[in-house]
Amino acid sequence: MQVEFAELFVRFVGTSPVGQALAGGIIIALLNLLGASLVLVWRNPSDRALNGMLGFAAGVMLAAAFTSLIIPGIEEYSGGNPIPTLIGVGIGALFLDRADGLVPHAHYLLTGNRRSDAAEPSETLPVTDERLAGVILFVLAITLHNIPEGLAVGVGFGAASGDPALLGGALSLMLAIGLQNIPEGLAVSVAAINAGLDRRLYAVFAGIRAGVVEIPLAVLGAIAVTAVEPLLPYAMGFAAGAMVFVISDEIIPETHESGYERVSTLGLMTGVIVMLYLDIALAG
Repeated sequence: MQVEFAELFVRFVGTSPVGQALAGGIIIALLNLLGASLVLVWRNPSDRALNGMLGFAAGVMLAAAFTSLIIPGIEEYSGGNPIPTLIGVGIGALFLDRADGLVPHAHYLLTGNRRSDAAEPSETLPVTDERLAGVILFVLAITLHNIPEGLAVGVGFGAASGDPALLGGALSLMLAIGLQNIPEGLAVSVAAINAGLDRRLYAVFAGIRAGVVEIPLAVLGAIAVTAVEPLLPYAMGFAAGAMVFVISDEIIPETHESGYERVSTLGLMTGVIVMLYLDIALAG
């Protein structure tokens, strides 16, 4: 399965890491659009279902952070020296922590209930229209949380350097990010509808927004690590640290606030299992 999928991908995309990252960015953006579009047919997903799906997304991201980024960054790209990758993990988490202060937390975006540590729109942006401020902050928050996803895909393909033998890890990471983009796309669409935005228009907008952010970041990640190879373990750690931060600070607390924490936990475990299978099947 590993060889067949990698060969098929190379046949259509080529061996350039940047070209592969571009294709990977497009694929994960399309899967985000798919998730956002589910709201057209699944008009009112329950909190139970939504929390289970978000738990699944968290599990996929959690396993991917270790199997596709942290462990390869240490074992394969820094000669067993953990320091560069772990420095990257710390920087990634710190970046998300500082940047998260500029926008409201995912809890507000998904439920409309503002946490005490979330900034008021009037404190963050000089916008007089409260709804416009909310929409702007909404886009900023989701864009912020797409940064590590797009970057991780690009870094994965950059690490493979176009070598078909190393491509499996990058493909499993791409599929993992794409899978978790589906429930994420649905969740933000539901949040937008709850805020009063149009159902059909936002489903399209969510996909465009994901593409605008994740595609260039995937390309940038591949360019950076192929042009400056010593950056690779730091970049892998950065993407992993940012992803783990989002899981712990945003996704898990959100899914444990509406009484369905067991469903969320089972979803997380399912996501971990799925990602581990993908990693074994594709990366060998």
